[in-house]
Amino acid sequence: MTKRNVILDVDTGIDDAMAIMFAVRHPGIDVRAISCVAGNASLERVVTNTLGVLELLDAPPIPVAGGAQQPLIEPSRPASWVHGADGLAGLDLPVGGRKPVQQHAVELMRQTLMAAAEPLTVVCLAPMTNLALLLRTHPEVIERIERVVFMGGAVADGNATALAEFNVWHDPEAAYVVLNSGVPLTMYGLDVFHTVEASAETTADLKASGQRLDQVLGALLGYEMVNPLTGAITVNRVIGDAGAVCAITSPELFRFETWPLQVELAPGLSRGQTVVDRRRAIGEDTFYPTGQRPWPTADIALSADPEAVLQLFFDTVR
Repeated sequence: MTKRNVILDVDTGIDDAMAIMFAVRHPGIDVRAISCVAGNASLERVVTNTLGVLELLDAPPIPVAGGAQQPLIEPSRPASWVHGADGLAGLDLPVGGRKPVQQHAVELMRQTLMAAAEPLTVVCLAPMTNLALLLRTHPEVIERIERVVFMGGAVADGNATALAEFNVWHDPEAAYVVLNSGVPLTMYGLDVFHTVEASAETTADLKASGQRLDQVLGALLGYEMVNPLTGAITVNRVIGDAGAVCAITSPELFRFETWPLQVELAPGLSRGQTVVDRRRAIGEDTFYPTGQRPWPTADIALSADPEAVLQLFFDTVR
């Protein structure tokens, strides 16, 4: 099997943890480095959570580095009500003797890309702040990136706002830099994110297992989110970011279409929205151009075979 060599860029919350599990365990993926960024939790917690997941997996010594502590412009806004105060469902996994490397995540990414014999895939499962800083600071790495696969955006509805998905909404300017950098793009957005969901029975079986990894998976998939405004409890059993990594190894389980897209940066209701142009015919903007540069295109996941993806995920991780 030909291995896909990747850098993971994460803000390790619940679903990033499952994505790391899948990437480390899958025989077709070689994780060369993991860069961390503030997003679901603070940067310090993201680094600790990442090291804890690697320790749980007894993973090889993959270099982990901390990066941006906040978005390019706005303050950091952790999603603690979704992922827990520690960003990882209160699990507080032990990190053993693992420590992050000393250099900044942007430098780790640069060194890893430039040292590789062939271009690498960057899998961005977080706000794109680290990657935007890398591309702006070291544009020579662009030709060393085979593709950026990102969990972010949506063709339809958002989650952070009515129109914007969290990772893009958290740092729209960074997303704009990455999407307009010229690197090949694959977008795994909310349109498929919410469809790959484990059953309550599966989650209960995992929690009842005698295996530590199963118990952690059960806790992650069974985490009860409490709405801070109403007190309502929701259990979101999606594997989330892990689905984006599944799409790398088994793209046949997903339906992709290639469309132009752009990120809305203006203040207001649509800030952070990924605008996907799925028009089949030319529009008025063809005759009355806005002066904007041509939009980049991305291979966008629009649907999946949820049962097959879940089977792939659990067979690989367990």
